[in-house]
Amino acid sequence: MTAPDIDQVLGFTLPARHARGRLTRLSATLDEILSAHGYPPAIERVLAEALVLTALFGTTLKEAAGQLTLQAQTKGGAIDLLVCDYKAGVMRGYLRHDAALVASLPAEPSLTDLFGSGYLAITFDQAVSGERYQGIVPLEGASLAEAAQSYFSQSEQIPSLVRIGVARGADGRLIAGGLMLQHLPEGEEGRDRLHTRLDHPEWSHVAALGGSVRPEELADAALPLQTLLWRLFNEDEVRVLEPMAVRHACRCDPDHFARVIARFPAEEQATMADEAGTIHVHCEFCGSSYAIQAAAA
Repeated sequence: MTAPDIDQVLGFTLPARHARGRLTRLSATLDEILSAHGYPPAIERVLAEALVLTALFGTTLKEAAGQLTLQAQTKGGAIDLLVCDYKAGVMRGYLRHDAALVASLPAEPSLTDLFGSGYLAITFDQAVSGERYQGIVPLEGASLAEAAQSYFSQSEQIPSLVRIGVARGADGRLIAGGLMLQHLPEGEEGRDRLHTRLDHPEWSHVAALGGSVRPEELADAALPLQTLLWRLFNEDEVRVLEPMAVRHACRCDPDHFARVIARFPAEEQATMADEAGTIHVHCEFCGSSYAIQAAAA
C-alpha cells in the first residue's frame, strides 16, 4: 500500500485567525536527490531539512513559473555551501562539505558545528513580472528551521513558525516533513497591521498549537497530512487547499553549457580542455558530467 501524502505540499488557511500554512512530507524526492551524491548521514539530514524548507517556501510563489532559491554560504564549518531551488513543483539541491570535519562532528551537531559562521539567503524570482527579492539572515539558532523563521521575521516582518522532522524508514531511506505557519498581514495604511504585532493573541494561539507538533509526526509516512492538520487545529475552522505535488528533476542542459563555453575565445577554451580538446562540465546538482568539444584555436 502506498503511503499517503508523500512528496506533496498541503496548503491551508485559518481564516478566523488570519493565518495560513503549509504541510509537506518528502520521501522519493529526497531519495533521488541524495542517491546522486553518497553523503554521510549527518549531511543527508541537513540537505533533507533544506529541501523541506524549499518545498514549503517554493509553493507560496504566486506565479507558477516563479523560482525560489535557498542558499547557505558559510565559513569554518563542516559545510561551506548549500543550494536548493524550486520551480513549478520541481526541486533539486546539493551541498559541499569537508569530509574530515564531517567525520569529527558530534552525534547531534549544532548549526555552528555544521555551518560555522555564515548566512542563509532566500530568493524569490517571479517569472512573469520579473520581480526578484532576497532576504539574508545569519545562520543562527538551533536549526535551519529557526534560521528560516528569522528570515520571515526580519526580512518579511511576518510572524512565522517553522518545524521540521526527519526520520529513516524501515528501508533505510530518509523521510522528512515540515510545517510552516504565517500570520497574514492585515490593516490599511495608517492603521496598525497584524504582522507588526508579534504578541497578537490570534498569532499566539496559532503558534502555540502549531508549535505542539512533534518531529516524529511530521516524518510519519503513515500519518496523512490532513489528519495531522485536524489534530493540530481541531479548535479552529481550517480551509484546506488543493495538494501540490513536488518531484525531483535537474535542469542541467548540455546545449546550454555548450553555448556558455562558446562565448569564450578559443584560446581560453583551450586552457579548459584536456589533451583531446574536450571540456568536461560537471553538474553539482545531479552529478551528471558532459563532454563538450572546445573550439579550434
